[in-house]
Amino acid sequence: MTYVRSTFRHPALPKNELGYTVDYYEGSLSTLCAGCGHDSINAAIVQACWELNIEPHKVAKMSGIGCSSKSPAYFLSNSHGFNSVHGRMPSVTTGANLANRDLIYFGVSGDGDTASIGMGQFVHAARRNLKMVYLVMNNGCYGLTKGQDSATADVGSKSKSGSVNLFQAIDLAGLAIELGATFVAQSFSGDKEQLVPLLKAAMRHNGFAFLNVISPCVTFNNNVGSTKSYDYVREHVEATSTVDFVPLMREITATYEAGSVSDLTMHDGSLIRLKKLAKDWDPFERLSAMHAVHAARQRDEILTGLLFIDPESTDLHSMINTSERPLNSLPLSELCPGSAALDEINKRSR
Repeated sequence: MTYVRSTFRHPALPKNELGYTVDYYEGSLSTLCAGCGHDSINAAIVQACWELNIEPHKVAKMSGIGCSSKSPAYFLSNSHGFNSVHGRMPSVTTGANLANRDLIYFGVSGDGDTASIGMGQFVHAARRNLKMVYLVMNNGCYGLTKGQDSATADVGSKSKSGSVNLFQAIDLAGLAIELGATFVAQSFSGDKEQLVPLLKAAMRHNGFAFLNVISPCVTFNNNVGSTKSYDYVREHVEATSTVDFVPLMREITATYEAGSVSDLTMHDGSLIRLKKLAKDWDPFERLSAMHAVHAARQRDEILTGLLFIDPESTDLHSMINTSERPLNSLPLSELCPGSAALDEINKRSR
């Protein structure tokens, strides 16, 4: 068996505006289980970055530990990457982001890496509105250690061994909304049509963009009785809206019935176009989004789409007035201005 990806590509593959074909955005050949939902998410990331004409070297892929945290190796091989320790991806991303705001920070995590050992890290990244995409590949189990229930496994859900989970699940999307996250979306790894525009919008959001993607584990959690299996998710998905993402300066070609569409202008001039499906739900109102998520859980539904967005979001750099230039480009005279500057700071604090 080989893990080397074939270099052959169809000679007529289309190119984006940068002149790249989609294979330039791929990574190494995946070693995840055949049929793993994580690979479908990786493919969606590749497609989204190609369509947005993102230069891979302007992306930093960050991860922790778990099946999900192996995934950055399988997309954007020409980008930067850092595989941190278990649950500590948000703090490493915070440090990198504060040192260089010019990169797109893409944090990949799992339900164990976020909802268990990394919960405190997740909470503070959300409340600080760190400008990053925080993507959770959520399968409700610990796939690397033989499929034990994770903190996102629903109460009553059956594992492959037949044991029933006794504990209430942590709803990461609902929690993110309550924590003050300024972009919260939920999707399914098997719905590329929905996931790709959500990823595009997340990468253009001016703040903390959280995506919780249900990604069934085909080896340990795709059995009858599991609420994270392919069959269960397909039967219980309820979409809030259909989503289009229109990049800056692109012609808007999507059309919907009058009165059913919301156009949201992003900070860079791009548009998110939403066609509302769910009743009594407002993606711009936090309490409405929280109510929609909780109501869906009571109906045993998995609410997907863009759940909440704050169009007036202010990211961490603006809050604390950091340098607009990467720290490694600053001269020593600015990084260490001397004792006179320190005396002036101390004087203001007296």
